[in-house]
Amino acid sequence: MLIGYMRVSKSDGTQTLSPQRDALLAAGVDPDRIYEDLASGRLDARPGLLACLKSLQPGNTLVIW
Repeated sequence: MLIGYMRVSKSDGTQTLSPQRDALLAAGVDPDRIYEDLASGRLDARPGLLACLKSLQPGNTLVIW
């Protein structure tokens, strides 16, 4: 199973998740298996990444852009 993760560091609209989402979907990642974060590179808290890593099972493939 493919699991996707995407992140942008600015939530002010200058960066969007759309290109990453499009690439993950094109790679075959199910939309329900895509995790995301809107976080600065300086922040340690990334709940989307933590949820993503917890969802991984043996045999899964993590897909990032």
